[in-house]
Amino acid sequence: MANVLEIFTVLSSSVSTLSGRRRPRLVCEAVPQLSPHQAGGGATSRSFGRLKVQRVKNLVKESYRKKKQGNDLEDEEQKAETSPSHVEVVSYDGSDLLDEQEVVNVQKDTSKAFRSSSKSTGQVSSFLDFSATSSKGWRNVEQIHSYRPKVDGIPKKGQKLKANSDFFSRKSFKELGCSDYIIESLRSLQYVRPSHIQAMAFAPVLGGKSCVMADQSGSGKTLAYLVPLVQRLRQEELEGLSKSASQSPRVVILVPTAELASQVLSICRSLSKVGVPFRSMVATGGFRQRTQLENLRQGIDVLIATPGRFMFLLKEGFLQLTNLKSAILDEVDILYNDEDFELALQSLVNSAPVTAQYLFVTATLPVDIYNKVVEVFPDSEVIMGPGMHRTSPRLEEILIDCSGDEETERTPDTAFLNKKNALMHLVEESPVKKTIVFCNKIETCRKVENALKRFDRNEIRIKVLPFHAALEQESRLANIEAFRNFPPNNISMFLVCTDRASRGIDFAGVDHVVLFDFPRDPSEYVRRVGRTARGAGGKGKAFVFAVGKQVSLARRIIERNQKGHPLHDVPSAYETLR
Repeated sequence: MANVLEIFTVLSSSVSTLSGRRRPRLVCEAVPQLSPHQAGGGATSRSFGRLKVQRVKNLVKESYRKKKQGNDLEDEEQKAETSPSHVEVVSYDGSDLLDEQEVVNVQKDTSKAFRSSSKSTGQVSSFLDFSATSSKGWRNVEQIHSYRPKVDGIPKKGQKLKANSDFFSRKSFKELGCSDYIIESLRSLQYVRPSHIQAMAFAPVLGGKSCVMADQSGSGKTLAYLVPLVQRLRQEELEGLSKSASQSPRVVILVPTAELASQVLSICRSLSKVGVPFRSMVATGGFRQRTQLENLRQGIDVLIATPGRFMFLLKEGFLQLTNLKSAILDEVDILYNDEDFELALQSLVNSAPVTAQYLFVTATLPVDIYNKVVEVFPDSEVIMGPGMHRTSPRLEEILIDCSGDEETERTPDTAFLNKKNALMHLVEESPVKKTIVFCNKIETCRKVENALKRFDRNEIRIKVLPFHAALEQESRLANIEAFRNFPPNNISMFLVCTDRASRGIDFAGVDHVVLFDFPRDPSEYVRRVGRTARGAGGKGKAFVFAVGKQVSLARRIIERNQKGHPLHDVPSAYETLR
């Protein structure tokens, strides 16, 4: 990520008190543009805490030019008739011992490209409607910044209306070249029109080209490679060019987790049940090895495996790649973090025919991962969707400052307590069907899980489902399956997890995502918030808990998202596709 942002706070009309006791005062100030150093910057592009100054050189020069005109801009802003704010900033302390007055900062986006239709400048979201009783649990959580998604179809600043105005491509499956039986199968699964990435990828994948395929979470990337591959397999079968053979799959899909492997298998089986006959299986740890070997001997078309199990099968001679037509590396940037992956990739290339096709699929493609891919596969075609490294335009991001007041000692324990209070307030005041809570460590997951269970010991109102590496695989899969189902009307489900749940797993109907711990790098931020507001018309909220220096950095990240700017440094190849 490489941008610095200018934030303006504007004077607004009076706002009703939050606690019913005191009247808040409004603050009008021009906040100068932040430099990377002020945000705790350093030298690593993959880290939120370290930003490369050289990558924002031109933007910094531009910011200084704007800063010189700051006084004129401020005067114009005060005189101009402005639209209501889409960013509410509430500073609140629920302690009865403090006599300090509450402060409400109503921040304003000066862009004309994004206007709210509301007429009340003091409007706050329903989540911010505190009462004197409910605010007791909120305590040292000081600020809430609500960043609303675009209104009435108006694109974010910097976005192209053509690319983002519609989730679906203008072309039909028929126009792409799908065969009639594929179209009927997709219609049976309620797919009537391709998404952008599905339309862009169909012809190259069907033609056997190696490709780098990237688009935002929830854009339909799995079907983007499966549909043309299945059609090609079927055509070759009918023409007598290839067929399934014992221990020799025609397609291998490598994925980072067993849960994602099960998800891809489910999609494969759905396609095969509605008129496109092909055989698929999963090979991962945690399942009976004998069953997997028996399935391999019977002959399969598609093998879905994790790198470790793939290497085991290959080394022991249970798997042959002489019949391989295509290899897919799903969530390739996550795979590169697997210690077994690079060895698995090298073994795959050495064992497969030279004519094999390679597809690198991902929702986030950092420059260093892109460079690794094109170094090994320089002839790969780059296919990047319009939402690359961007969050959904229908996502509302809410930044919550959990630092606590200045008089309180700031330690990891107090930070956790403040975040726990914020989460409990959210549970009590904004109940929804499905919420995912992301933590950085398994230990934190367990603490959050215990806090939620104590909140409702009899599980009358909420059901807590843990999901992390410390659980047995069967338990993880069972919890994932339970979370995918819709609960009874009076139950709210909470999936408390590490980033394992953000790695390509698709959940339907997630209302809220809570970033209990701030993510370690930009990729994980995009992946975490991408668990909600997915697909065509999906909406959701992401609550970002931040402490200390994370607050200013999180504000800049969310402002980037609001303007439609990619969070990561997009590989240069993307510029040629725009």
